[in-house]
Amino acid sequence: MGTIIEIAPTKGNGERFWLVIDCAEEPPLKLTVDQDVLLQFRLKKGMAVDEALLREIIAADGVKKAYQQALYFLARRMRSEQEIIRHLRKKGVADAVAEQVLNKLRAERYVDDEAFARAYVCTQKKAAKGPLLIRAELERLGVPTDLIEQSLAEYSWEEQLHGARALFEKAKRQRRAESARAFSERVRQQLGRKGFPHEVIAAVLEEGSGQTDEQEWEALVVQAEKAHRRYAQHPRPLYEQKMRQALYRKGFSLPLIDEWLRSRDG
Repeated sequence: MGTIIEIAPTKGNGERFWLVIDCAEEPPLKLTVDQDVLLQFRLKKGMAVDEALLREIIAADGVKKAYQQALYFLARRMRSEQEIIRHLRKKGVADAVAEQVLNKLRAERYVDDEAFARAYVCTQKKAAKGPLLIRAELERLGVPTDLIEQSLAEYSWEEQLHGARALFEKAKRQRRAESARAFSERVRQQLGRKGFPHEVIAAVLEEGSGQTDEQEWEALVVQAEKAHRRYAQHPRPLYEQKMRQALYRKGFSLPLIDEWLRSRDG
């Protein structure tokens, strides 16, 4: 194959080196390798390199490059094993090389799906996410089912109630002019999207979703005035029918709607 005639650092990256191999009658072969690869194969000037050794050098350097890519990917936050595999695939890394990188990362404790799942649950429950949403996210991140269940077991009923209550109180502060029924349904859907189970949602709504008769009446007045502007041109029987239908769909009771209609007549 040839003999190494030059080893020199590359510009801008002190960890990579030019390796120049004299191939006799052919032009010299130039490639860059990581410093760890130089040390691994004890490469030096004057050393003979055959095709088998060259393949080993190139393969080892490929693993080193992929390993560095994985470390950069891990620099921002913890990652699951599947996240790393998917990232390396996107970078064009072969699965066999990615598996070697993953084994190295495991050995050095840079990846640990059990610790990742536990930390993920801890972080996401503080962000008021329910266990169903967290489970779906961990499944998407490729965490094994047994580790998901193990980590979610640490998300207590009391913590779930606390997170759901926080979202409920936020919804109350941002409450629009709406009936108690409409508000409860809106919050129920919001908590469901956040991944809280039905039992938690029901408990939170039961303990705090009610509003006073005065608040219900004020909300009805706002919605009734809006509906009135739409239907005022209709004759009386049709007007009352349209008003009842519109306000009932908004969650108000028929007796309360009729009371508003009587007050309008007065």
